Amino acid sequence: MIKAFGYAQHHSFTRLKPLEFEREEAGTNEVEIEVLFCGVCHSDIHQVKNEWANTVYPCMPGHEVVGRVTKAGPGVTLHAVGDLVGVGCMIDSCRACEPCQAHDDNYCEGPNSWLATYNGPMVPSAMAPTGDNMYGRDNTYGGYSNVIVVKEDFVLKIPAALAPEVAAPILCAGVTTYSPMKHWGVKAGDKVGVIGLGGLGHMAVKIAIAMGAEVTAFTATEEKIAEAQRLGATGC
Repeated sequence: MIKAFGYAQHHSFTRLKPLEFEREEAGTNEVEIEVLFCGVCHSDIHQVKNEWANTVYPCMPGHEVVGRVTKAGPGVTLHAVGDLVGVGCMIDSCRACEPCQAHDDNYCEGPNSWLATYNGPMVPSAMAPTGDNMYGRDNTYGGYSNVIVVKEDFVLKIPAALAPEVAAPILCAGVTTYSPMKHWGVKAGDKVGVIGLGGLGHMAVKIAIAMGAEVTAFTATEEKIAEAQRLGATGC
């Protein structure tokens, strides 16, 4: 077992506090990752406050994780010790249902759906009396910790040219805004409007511009106009 340390919340009305716990060592097709940076997503706040009425306590948030591989378990081929990698909001799925077989694991139709990076299964009521879920794991703990162990195919490579401290938000805010633009085929010359310039909005502006679009940012905050323009938005 790995001695780990992180920050977790024990009740909806308390604050994050230090927590010492143990993680299983990297098994077959798993990698152990030293956490270097972890973004703060508003979903983390919703979850620790139990605002979705599904929180499993103690709750250790963090699903925008960037770190370095320190150990590779048997059978690992996608990553090597020393690699800079990232972990998003999910760390496993049932792998047997039709979506999983089609590599659409985020649409997993298993009994508990996909396994979240923290807060265990998506449907806590489906947990066994022992606290274990269908994957044989207790409640999962996220990236607000010093180490995390994940199946290699749920781990992403971070380009060496990308600073790890700025890469972390791409794993949630980035993919959330990239996905619809990719789906609708945003291309050079298109016009894209971004409503709000917060955690997702600023990422949407940068990604749309990288796709060659002309971007207009909509914000009710005067101070954010200059920031939108600095990011490359031509209209505000």
